[in-house]
Amino acid sequence: MERSAPVGAVILAAGSSRRFGSAKQLAMLDGRSLLEHAIRSAVEAGLTPVVAVVPTWLTRPASLDAEWLQWVRNPHPGRGVSVSLRLGLRAIGDDATAAVILLGDQPRLGPSIIGALLAARGDRPIVASEADGLLAPPLLLERSAFGLAEAAIGDIGLRQILRDHPELVRGVPIDRHPPDVDTPDDLAALERP
Repeated sequence: MERSAPVGAVILAAGSSRRFGSAKQLAMLDGRSLLEHAIRSAVEAGLTPVVAVVPTWLTRPASLDAEWLQWVRNPHPGRGVSVSLRLGLRAIGDDATAAVILLGDQPRLGPSIIGALLAARGDRPIVASEADGLLAPPLLLERSAFGLAEAAIGDIGLRQILRDHPELVRGVPIDRHPPDVDTPDDLAALERP
């Protein structure tokens, strides 16, 4: 399989942060916002372009003013992550052969899991991280699988794709899925040494 063409990143970060109580995309951890952590993981893994799908009210910080970063606003975040997924994949551009889908609230992801997904590309159009028998993001969609996002609905977009199309998925074993930050307590747990 030809791999010289770029693989992009779609960072899903348009959630309302109801459980967090404020804009968790901008919550700070180790001197960076949660969104900046996700962007940094994508860049360190060599993904380009990087598309951040955010709510309409989120102003792009000056620290994220880079030509390789596309800032896509989701006008309907209440309709679920599936809307963000579609918007991100549509914005990824024609040059990318695939897209790695990242969650904007997994600041401890790091580039190694992304690298494992890239290394596992091959005979299946979806490559997903797998821990304890659970397939979950981050995951890689080859361009041939982008159309699957068009049928996804609500907040179960990625899980629905993985569940409905197991024959298209290659699991990549990892030790554990990176923790999501859904509440201030989740963030506090990541701040502890």
